[in-house]
Amino acid sequence: MSSTSIQPQLEALNGYIERVTYHNPDNGFCVLKVAVRNQKDLITVVGHNATALAGEHIEAIGSWFNDREHGLQFKAQTLRSIPPTTLEGMEKYLGSGLIKGIGPHYASRLIKAFGEAVFDVIEQEPQRLLKVDGIGQVRYKKIVQGWQDQKVVRQIMVFLQSHGIGTMRAVRIYKTYGEQAVDIVQENPYRLAHDIRGIGFKTADQLAQTLGIDAHSLIRAQAGVNYVLLSLSDDGHCAFPEQRLMDEASALLEIPPNIIQNAIQQEIREERLVSETVDGETWLYLKHLYRAEVELARQLRQLSAGEHPLPGIDAEKALSWVEQQTGLTLAKSQRDAIALATEAKVLVITGGPGVGKTTLVNSILKIFQAKKLNCLLCAPTGRAAKRLSESTGMEAKTVHRLLAFDPQTAQFTYNRENRLSCDVLVIDESSMMDLSLMNKLLQAVPDAAAVLLVGDVDQLPSVGPGNVLADVIESGSVPVVRLTEIFRQAAQSKIITSAHRINQGQMPDLKTPDTELSDFYFIEAQEPEQVHHLLMKLVRQRIPQRFNLRAIEDIQVLSPMNRSGLGARSLNIELQKALNPNWGSGVERFGSRFALGDKVMQTENNYDKDVFNGDIGIIRDINETDKELTISFEGRNVTYDFDELDELSLAYACTIHKSQGSEYPAVIVVLHTQHFQMLRRNLLYTGVTRGKRLVIIVGSKKALWLALKQSETGQRYSRLKYRLQQW
Repeated sequence: MSSTSIQPQLEALNGYIERVTYHNPDNGFCVLKVAVRNQKDLITVVGHNATALAGEHIEAIGSWFNDREHGLQFKAQTLRSIPPTTLEGMEKYLGSGLIKGIGPHYASRLIKAFGEAVFDVIEQEPQRLLKVDGIGQVRYKKIVQGWQDQKVVRQIMVFLQSHGIGTMRAVRIYKTYGEQAVDIVQENPYRLAHDIRGIGFKTADQLAQTLGIDAHSLIRAQAGVNYVLLSLSDDGHCAFPEQRLMDEASALLEIPPNIIQNAIQQEIREERLVSETVDGETWLYLKHLYRAEVELARQLRQLSAGEHPLPGIDAEKALSWVEQQTGLTLAKSQRDAIALATEAKVLVITGGPGVGKTTLVNSILKIFQAKKLNCLLCAPTGRAAKRLSESTGMEAKTVHRLLAFDPQTAQFTYNRENRLSCDVLVIDESSMMDLSLMNKLLQAVPDAAAVLLVGDVDQLPSVGPGNVLADVIESGSVPVVRLTEIFRQAAQSKIITSAHRINQGQMPDLKTPDTELSDFYFIEAQEPEQVHHLLMKLVRQRIPQRFNLRAIEDIQVLSPMNRSGLGARSLNIELQKALNPNWGSGVERFGSRFALGDKVMQTENNYDKDVFNGDIGIIRDINETDKELTISFEGRNVTYDFDELDELSLAYACTIHKSQGSEYPAVIVVLHTQHFQMLRRNLLYTGVTRGKRLVIIVGSKKALWLALKQSETGQRYSRLKYRLQQW
């Protein structure tokens, strides 16, 4: 017995967009209210289009269907929009936010000034815009540029949308490649994965398939190999064994290993990959990581050689002098470390909270400054640099600001050819420094200078490739001071004592004091719903009321991972609703809604804006007319175009990895067996040490126990330790 399905009858529908009910710029899905001739009521049209603007004329082909919730709708299989021709439509079109500098107010003025010729004026005689009241040179330039961009972008978007690329990505592609975008994409779509932020290999691969590129082609295999190595570098690897790389690439691409092998050899010939034999096994490096590893080892060797810049001094007298200056009595371990710092050109100082790292660094700096040495201080993140400034009383900069990135050349101003002017460089939170950034920094340090690497090697390693601080320590190539003694005042803090117990794999004291306030609490909750309920109550009521802390600015929720119901992404959505009364308004982009007053985090380095990965700010203004959003980072206002918002994420909650280098007045660590993939001792230790005045762990004892017992951090493929040992 056979059956046939009844196909809906297709028909054409033409009309004008009266209102855009919904439009997703990522995939083009839209719900439109359309005015159709001879129809009294507006028609609901559902479909996909690159843009959807009030006032546009649409031509759709589709069929009618009755939605149980929303009633009769026209479901468009194809949907094409055309700029309007009526004055009313033109005004709505211009006022819809299509062009920066024109909102409803200026749209009305332009229509009054130029009538039906308004589009021709903007296109052919834009200087006439300056005669309109309120349009000066700044707004004029915005309108002209916005009109030209939209004209070209619309053409590019039509091409890309037809091949599955969303509108916002199309804008990025246009900004990168200009008017040659379509030609470049057709020639090699895999370039997108390298050149365009937000487009990965999988998106480029889908586009390549629609363009007819053979799945077994060498160009696809080469792109796949690079993608796998880049993904592995995101996991911390500087290199990877060739056979394992071939296996992963072959599984990803679903093509035979011999094609992968040919692709690897071609990448080596084209000098994008470097091959090196390690104990009889072939490892493959991305070229820039190979160079960084070799150069970093060489630079550390050069810095370690030669005389210390400090003039000859009597160490005992210097120690007595610095104790008088600070009013502190130094422990023997600190005195030994200071004496070593006057001799060793490269020195590592490591240890957990409360062991006197700050006192030690301050004492060393006082001696160096007294001897007129020029000392520079830096840290990987803005918050860490600010904390270093506060603890030393000296200016400290982020590494990026210290090296002075030049957006025009996309290079650091200070480098091997143009060194920093200093006798001593102090690098705090050095466990966060990945291979590439540490290499760039040390290249810029004069060979005669001394370097002090300060950090807690037991924290999480860098987010980027490498495990530099651990490799330097384990290589034995430079002197290392490991501070372990917790000083009396610090020992009174349960945050500090709990952190050290966690670092040793021991269960912290989970008992809550009956009378006085503590700075460390564990609140047990077994079910995810219970964890969620307690978290919301803590953030909204209990912590602000009992500890006089602000819910948004002072409390940071930390989760081991982004995914899951108790992951940072999900928690951010719920915390936004709970804490920000404006959460229902604002702008929606890239799957997130950003509203006035939201706490947000920069998720990648943006040198043009001087904002870096991990920086946290508050949204202070949203300008729908100019399609711009303003964020205050530590009192400095930074403006973002709406199509740049994929650089941001909500920051009411974040992963523990993202919190590295930062301290917060209060921290809530969410810990549940949902997170079992990520539960590690160093992850929990890092999370607990982020809290300055208060740390609360909310979750199950089983998850806490799992984290304590899992001390293995996983191998990161790198040869830095080996290269350092070859001195």
